[in-house]
Amino acid sequence: MNRRHIALVLAAAVALVVVGLAAARTNTHASTNARSAVSGTVTFDGIWTADEATAFGDVIKAFNKLYPNVHVDYKPVGNNLPTVLATAIAGGNPPDMADIAQPGYVKQLAQQGHLKPITYAKPIIAKNFAPVWRALGSVNGTLYALVFKAANKSTLWYNVPAFRSAGVKPPRTWAQLTKVAKTIKASGTPPYSICGASGWTLTDLFENIYLRTYGPAKYNQLSAHKIKWTNSTVTKVLRAMAGIFQSGNMAGGTAGALQTNYPDCATNAFTTPPKAAMVLEADFVGGAILSSTNAKPRTGFNAVPFPSVTAGPDAGAVEIGGDLLVTFRNTPAIQAFVKFLATAPAAKVWARLGGFGTGNKNVPASIYPDAITRATEAPISRAKSVVFDMSDEQPAAFGATTGQGEWGLFQKFLENPSNISGIQKELESAAAAAYKGGG
Repeated sequence: MNRRHIALVLAAAVALVVVGLAAARTNTHASTNARSAVSGTVTFDGIWTADEATAFGDVIKAFNKLYPNVHVDYKPVGNNLPTVLATAIAGGNPPDMADIAQPGYVKQLAQQGHLKPITYAKPIIAKNFAPVWRALGSVNGTLYALVFKAANKSTLWYNVPAFRSAGVKPPRTWAQLTKVAKTIKASGTPPYSICGASGWTLTDLFENIYLRTYGPAKYNQLSAHKIKWTNSTVTKVLRAMAGIFQSGNMAGGTAGALQTNYPDCATNAFTTPPKAAMVLEADFVGGAILSSTNAKPRTGFNAVPFPSVTAGPDAGAVEIGGDLLVTFRNTPAIQAFVKFLATAPAAKVWARLGGFGTGNKNVPASIYPDAITRATEAPISRAKSVVFDMSDEQPAAFGATTGQGEWGLFQKFLENPSNISGIQKELESAAAAAYKGGG
C-alpha cells in the first residue's frame, strides 16, 4: 500500500470517527430532548417513613437528573397504607403509584381491576432481574408490580464471642446447626433467642425450614392452600421446629420466649453477657443490634445464610419481604419513573446508604456500605429461587392477624411443641376458613 492509499484510508477512518461522534451527540441530544419532553406530576403513597423516606427522596433526585420536568410527590403513609389505599380507591381517587408490602393485597387489587399493568417495563426488568423477579410481580401472567426493595428473611445472626467460647463455627446445614446448638448449650448459653410474643417471627422460622426442605414449588402450593396443613411435609418441618422449641434451648425457657417481642429477641443475644447465641430472623436484625446494644460488627455479631436442609438446587433458596411498586394510572411520567426504578442506578442510590436489598443483578455487592450488609443483601440478587414471605401472600385472617391464625397457633405450638398433629389440624381448619372467606 503506497502513501496515497494510506492517506486515503486514514482520511476515511477519521471521517467515520467524526460521523460516529456526531451521531452519538445527535442520539444523546435526542435522548435528552425526549426525556425533557416528559412532564407532569406522579403522586406516590408509600410505607417508607423517616430515614427510608429520605433515602427514597434521594432516588427521586437521581430520577429528576434525567427527567427534570417530572415531579414525584411522595407521601409517607407507613403501615396504614392498605387502609389509606382502600379509602382512596373507594372514593375514586387513588394515587398514581403506591408501594405495597403485601403481595396478597397486590393480587387482590389486580384481580379487582384497580391496577394498571406495567408490561412496558418488561424489557428493562429482564435486563436487570432474573426471571423469577418478574414472576413475583405478576398476577395470572400479567406484570403489575416491580419488586423494588427486598428484605432477606433467610439469615442467621450469631454472637461471635459466644461461638468462639464454645469452639464452634457458623452452621451451613441443618445438621451442623443441630450440632452447634448442642455444643453451645453445653457451654452454658442457650443457643436460641426466640421472639415468641411476635407471632410473625415464628411463621418466618417455619417458612424458611419449609423452603429449604421442599423448595419453592411446594412452598408456593402450601402458600396458596393447594397443600393442606395436615400434609406430611408440614409434619416434618414442625418436627424440626420442635427441636428448637425445647425449653432449655431458648433464652428464658418456654415462658421467656413466649413473653419476648421483636426486637428484644435480637438484642437479647448480643447483650453482655448474652442471653442466647443465635437469632433466626431477617436482615433487619443488624439494625436492631446496632441501635440497642454495644456489639460491634464482625467482632460482636455476624450473619450467615439460613442453613440449608435438603441438598440440591433449592438449598440456597431465599425468602424475602418485598416492597412492590404498583400503578393506578398510566401516563408517560409514570412509565418513565417505573422504568427508572427498574435500573441499577436507581437501586444503587439507596443500596449505598444501607437498609436496602434488591434483586437487581446489576447492582454489585461492593455498593453496600459494610461487610455484613454485603453478606446479607448480595444473596438476594444471586439466588436462583426466591419466594415471598408466605404469611404476606395468605389471607390476613390466617397469615397476618395478631393472636389468630398462623401467628396465634404457632405461639400455641411454641408452648407445647409435642402436639404436632393437633396443631396441624388447627392450622388446616383456620386456613380453610380464611381462604373460604377470602379474608
